[in-house]
Amino acid sequence: MKVLGLILAGGKSEALGKLVYKRASAALPVFGKYRAIDFTLSNMVNSGIYKVGVLTQYNPRSLMDHLGSGKEWDLDRKHGGLYILQPYLSMTGEYWYRGTADAIFQNTTMLRRGDEDYVLIGSGDHIYKMLYNDLFNYHFSKGADVTLLVKELDDTYNYKDYGFVVTESDGRIVEIHEKVENPPSRKAFLGIYFVNKYLLLDLLYDTVPAGKYDLLLDVIVPNLKKLRVYAYEFNGYWRNVKKGINEYYRTNMEVLNNRKIREELFLKNGKVYTKLKDYPPAKFTGTAKVSNSIISDGCIISGSVKNSVVFRGVVIRSGARVENSIIMQDTVIEEGAFVKNAIIDKNCVIRAEQMLVGDFEPVILEKWMVV
Repeated sequence: MKVLGLILAGGKSEALGKLVYKRASAALPVFGKYRAIDFTLSNMVNSGIYKVGVLTQYNPRSLMDHLGSGKEWDLDRKHGGLYILQPYLSMTGEYWYRGTADAIFQNTTMLRRGDEDYVLIGSGDHIYKMLYNDLFNYHFSKGADVTLLVKELDDTYNYKDYGFVVTESDGRIVEIHEKVENPPSRKAFLGIYFVNKYLLLDLLYDTVPAGKYDLLLDVIVPNLKKLRVYAYEFNGYWRNVKKGINEYYRTNMEVLNNRKIREELFLKNGKVYTKLKDYPPAKFTGTAKVSNSIISDGCIISGSVKNSVVFRGVVIRSGARVENSIIMQDTVIEEGAFVKNAIIDKNCVIRAEQMLVGDFEPVILEKWMVV
């Protein structure tokens, strides 16, 4: 069985504010040295999908620089490989992607020319780890036309931010409710579709030319009664960092503080691949004090770091204190500075003796800021 992977990675999230002024949400740095897209991309490769298209649009430079030729994911190959699918001006006047369905529709050439029979569609800003093989087997065992990945959410999620499905006893989806106040179930749709390629093409040609551009609301929902749409339940860890600053902060802190989550994400179901960088090992001087933190390669730590995620190349000088914070690449925190409940983007400088403390939600510094 040959499967084409498509990753929707062109979204702009207003909820992420300064963190996505200069990058797509799929390019958000997480856990010290990774990007959000690394997880979906690695899941596909670990599941034997070696032809992957990444649909980009908003601020793609950082994402494209990270992906490169796909070498780190073993996708720099003659047959298959990694494809960056950006919008472009065509003879028909098409240019900007107007929705998820339109993004795929504008790249139907990739679907028609390939010899794959099935398409797996995922999102580039979801943090989770799974092999898709059981999803494939479930799809065939049910004789499904479309299979959606779902998860039963607990109270740590804001239900208003998600779409929920109602299923029959055999798993067939009969209702889909998108972002409602009181959902009829707790089974949330995780933005992952598995579908026959030729069926997908028929559905897209039937809807997108008519001005309907959303894959879920305009393509799947109106055809629920006609198609056999099933739900495959995922029971592992899953977060969508696109949902906002608090969700992004929570995701990093959960990985930092929960050993089971770390083991699930990094030790099970294959590796998480990412772009390698030539930094030396982290250096801890005689004045360094570090507890319950992720310290990445290239860091020089002389101050105190507690309950924090510190990315590559960060310098924390003597007398500086960092608590409950996310410090991104090549930032410098000078002597005596105090940073707490903060998200500091790349290449920032916190001057000596300065205080940067967040209250109800983390305080954020965007790239290249000096305070």
